[in-house]
Amino acid sequence: MSEVHAARRERLRERCAAAGAAAALVTRPANVRYLTGCSPQGAALLVGPGTQAALLHLRPPPDDMADGQPPDDLRAVLLPSPDGDAAVAAADLAREWHADSLAVEEHHLTVARHRAIGSVAAGLPLSDLGGAVEQLRLVKDEHEIAALRIAAEIADQALGELLESILVGRTERHLALELERRLVDHGAEGPAFRTSVGTGPHSGTARHAPTDRRVEEGDFLTVRLGACYRGYRCEVGRTFVIGTAPAAWQVELYELVFAAQRAGREALAPGVACRDVDRATRAPLTAAGHAEGLAAWSGHGVGLEIDEDPQLSPAAMGKLDACVPVTVEPGVHLPGRGGVRIDDTLVVRPTADGGPELLTITTKELLAL
Repeated sequence: MSEVHAARRERLRERCAAAGAAAALVTRPANVRYLTGCSPQGAALLVGPGTQAALLHLRPPPDDMADGQPPDDLRAVLLPSPDGDAAVAAADLAREWHADSLAVEEHHLTVARHRAIGSVAAGLPLSDLGGAVEQLRLVKDEHEIAALRIAAEIADQALGELLESILVGRTERHLALELERRLVDHGAEGPAFRTSVGTGPHSGTARHAPTDRRVEEGDFLTVRLGACYRGYRCEVGRTFVIGTAPAAWQVELYELVFAAQRAGREALAPGVACRDVDRATRAPLTAAGHAEGLAAWSGHGVGLEIDEDPQLSPAAMGKLDACVPVTVEPGVHLPGRGGVRIDDTLVVRPTADGGPELLTITTKELLAL
């Protein structure tokens, strides 16, 4: 993989050169990991002129670099003091390398840290790197998609096992903790985000924080979880009915959300505007009179972070590319009654290659558990 990361750094150099910057200072942890394969705590990556590159970080505890070691072609610099700042040290190193300008990730730096970097790099013009690395991360290579597939398999497996257990009487909080334990048991580094379990009137709520409410007969049960595998994060969300055959209103609401989710999935294709996917997803829900309560988005990108570009929302700019993983996650919540959410992670693929690749395959049938 070291050659993959070296190629990514070279692409960043090319972007910097085109923008007139001789070196780039990367501090956002996900961006550091994308360019090096690891992200020690407090690390900063300096990508300099020519082939020079250095990863600067605090002296780690024994398990701090469990996510990977710096590749052999990357200079690793351990700061002598745990109170040091890798970004400031990197700016000093850029001067030693005789870089005539330095681009920094202003969106990730505090004002104080930006000033400290400017003080050390006196005489070295600073510019904004902006979202250059995030743009490089947008389209995934097959190594990244393979990691996402495994993350999705782990999440599906954890969810499937939970559905085979007794649920009535257990709290939302207990179920969420059990799901997260199962993710780790099956090989995940941990949950991709805080697991959400909503029952009864809490079901269908976007990103509901689990409470001590207990599962009851006849409840809708909404579960949203994801696994993190080798840094890559997926998302799956499903809604079920507890104990009895679903009521007529539950069937009607479920079929509506399922139709919206299917429309969103079918709209995914290279060249399609992100806002058009959002429009296709929310159209059935809006037509049924649920426009007011819908979330501001109907999906988003995933990868080294759970909420990446592209955003699938009414105001989203840009079009989808092939090999971009996204979620499609419509939901409707009826206050006091509950609701339905269905979330999948998919990879955008051309029609000639079979269309969007579904990574999360847990059944979307309305099951009575």
